[in-house]
Amino acid sequence: MPSQIIFDQSKLKVYDGLTRLCEFAGKSEAWQQTLWSEFLQSRELYDAFLYYLENHSLPEFPKCEGYSLADCYVWQMEQDNLRRDTGKNTAQCNKEDMVLRSFQTMADMRRNPAAFLKKFSDWRGMDQTT
Repeated sequence: MPSQIIFDQSKLKVYDGLTRLCEFAGKSEAWQQTLWSEFLQSRELYDAFLYYLENHSLPEFPKCEGYSLADCYVWQMEQDNLRRDTGKNTAQCNKEDMVLRSFQTMADMRRNPAAFLKKFSDWRGMDQTT
């Protein structure tokens, strides 16, 4: 009797997409595996990343304490501007890196919202909705 194997090919797509983006952004394999673990632990983050891969835009979900992935992305952009001491988004800005960091920020924020609420509330670019 032939065995019936059901295989979710979206996992291959998401893992391949994550691998490619991490390579492009210069992320280590360890960093990639950490984010992959976050995706496997949170279906919402996994689905959001799949959405990003298919649409090359951040979805409105998931949210944590009213903050979205887009808020995390803009916050990451602000952090990049501060690190570079430019005050603005330059051509050297690696947007794929900031997208990846946004997903990690959302994962971290969902685990410990209080720590990020303080960081985000001190940030002037916040666009919090409930």
